Amino acid sequence: MERSALVAGVSGIVGNTLARHLVAEGWTVHGLARRPTALPGVHPVAADLTEAGTLRDALAALRPSHVFITTWLRQPTEAENIRVNGAMVRNLLDALSPGGSLRHVALVTGLKHYLGPFEAYGKGSLPPTPFREEQPRLDVENFYYAQEDEVFAAADRDGFGWSVHRPHTIIGYALGNAMNMGVTLAVYATLCRETGRPFVFPGSRAQWEGLTDMTDARLLARHLAWAATTPAARNQAFNVVDGDVFRWNWMWGRLAGWFGLEPAPFPEAPAPLERQLADAAPAWAEIARRHGLVEADLGRLASAWHTDADLGRPIEVVTDMSKSRRLGFLDYQPTDDAFFDLFARLRDERVIPDPAQ
Repeated sequence: MERSALVAGVSGIVGNTLARHLVAEGWTVHGLARRPTALPGVHPVAADLTEAGTLRDALAALRPSHVFITTWLRQPTEAENIRVNGAMVRNLLDALSPGGSLRHVALVTGLKHYLGPFEAYGKGSLPPTPFREEQPRLDVENFYYAQEDEVFAAADRDGFGWSVHRPHTIIGYALGNAMNMGVTLAVYATLCRETGRPFVFPGSRAQWEGLTDMTDARLLARHLAWAATTPAARNQAFNVVDGDVFRWNWMWGRLAGWFGLEPAPFPEAPAPLERQLADAAPAWAEIARRHGLVEADLGRLASAWHTDADLGRPIEVVTDMSKSRRLGFLDYQPTDDAFFDLFARLRDERVIPDPAQ
């Protein structure tokens, strides 16, 4: 059967990578965003998921077999996150419902399913690690749960299958993204090398010393396509991580080495990136001018708040992938190589300067 995808959030880390993967696999792909990124083979759809009326008009002629929801909008409170992000999923699926074409809807959320929303991140009574999909929802408000419930309700109404994908921190290429540790750390390392600042780990001792894992956007794209086309994965929620584990006290040295830096010792006092980068915009603008980089606005590259949230967690975070393995998804990605591949692309596309020069 023909496979036609609508990727909601095509300009983000996940959507961008997923759309490229689906095109390479022979899918017909439409990419939806308020300002869609121009991608080879992807048909752009300019629409706002918060505007139900104009969204219906934009999607009226589309009959996708598969929808991949890879986007969200950050709000000042979790109550607003629930209201806005739940409505975005509802608006999208309501707009596509009359066409009757949907066979599968995939929703990308994350480990805040187990850790709680940003307002209560890593606090209270949390499930034990490694996180497993069968662990129940936390007894707190969480916009991930609201998004899931909208998918479940529409699936009951329209008869399509669904999958929920819970990655850890995602490493991938996107600029101007609100949750982008890889690009943020590349910019931070570049600033340290160019200005002589020490390359100081900005997170907690628990993250520095404890085990953790991450998710390469390319592996997540393959997982999304696999679940959408594998009958045994229908109506299932999945954790999605690279398959390795590491401690940041090891990874920090690996990242430093790529940039020709020496990693600084673990700091005696907390050193969050929001504080470290608070005065760095002029320095970055000068680095961009000197090296002819494509983006001189530090604010469009670095999401310090999100990197601080992930690296500042007071608990160890490890994720179980046994469910996917049992059903046949066996892909593996070394996380240090995921960082290095991203850094090389950022260098080649003149987002950061070549550390060898």
